[in-house]
Amino acid sequence: KVRGFDPYVFIDKDGQAYLYWSMGGIFCAKLKENMTEIDSDPVTLTDLPSKGMKEGPFLFERNGIYYLTFPHVADKVTERLEYGMGTSPMGPFKMTGVIMDEHPSGCWTNHHSFINFKGQWYLFYHHNDLSPNFDKNRSARIDSMFFNEDGTIQKVRPTLRGVGLTSAAKQIQLDRYSNISENGTSIAFIDTTNRFGGWKTRLEAKDAWIKYNAVDFSAKKYKTLKVKAASETGGNLELHLDKADGPLVAKITVPKSAAFTEVKAKVTASLKGTQNLVLVQKENKPVEVDWVTFE
Repeated sequence: KVRGFDPYVFIDKDGQAYLYWSMGGIFCAKLKENMTEIDSDPVTLTDLPSKGMKEGPFLFERNGIYYLTFPHVADKVTERLEYGMGTSPMGPFKMTGVIMDEHPSGCWTNHHSFINFKGQWYLFYHHNDLSPNFDKNRSARIDSMFFNEDGTIQKVRPTLRGVGLTSAAKQIQLDRYSNISENGTSIAFIDTTNRFGGWKTRLEAKDAWIKYNAVDFSAKKYKTLKVKAASETGGNLELHLDKADGPLVAKITVPKSAAFTEVKAKVTASLKGTQNLVLVQKENKPVEVDWVTFE
């Protein structure tokens, strides 16, 4: 019998199945073909951090390297995702690095999984976006992940963008961003009494920006940008390609209004294929944006 929690099964290329679980440390055993009994004595995976809680193991293989990944309460009181690399499903694993840092919001746990789909690796994980006052209710997130030439994992920064291609004709929710300026940009609920009503982007200072990747412009030629925005002072925004000083797409004048209104602006760039968009604040006048779309 096996005692513990957070069980995970990995099936190797040769068909052999392995069971991983947590119970203070992280353990592994081979499974029989019936997948209900272990076929080896449990092994304690060593060379892992000796201090701090470790749980939720997830193992995957890439190019002959086995990655043991797990949440770990390391330097702070919340979990971060770490990993070790080895040449066998049962180790040993050399501790290598951090996949994702602790959630800045203070969400205590961050359990996860990985998948390779059509050549792209993805990290699935969770957060307490929809229940910030009770992080046992968790919502799922997904972000792309990438490897360095030596096989190490590039740290994943939670983007809120997720993955996939967004049609330019749909409402593009910039608050689900791919990247964000360190100063002057923030995300907030549109209505704190109804958190399922979605989020808004606040551009609060000159040169603050927010980036949204992978917008599909292939359907037709778009001539107009529509923005749903609000500003108690009025303000001016610019939409660029790729970066804050990239090719200009449109200039947007947001009228003075505490309520959200839809504003249109002329598209001045030729938009084809898949593009990355960056919305930039051009004044020290706070502007809130719900979404943008193209017509």
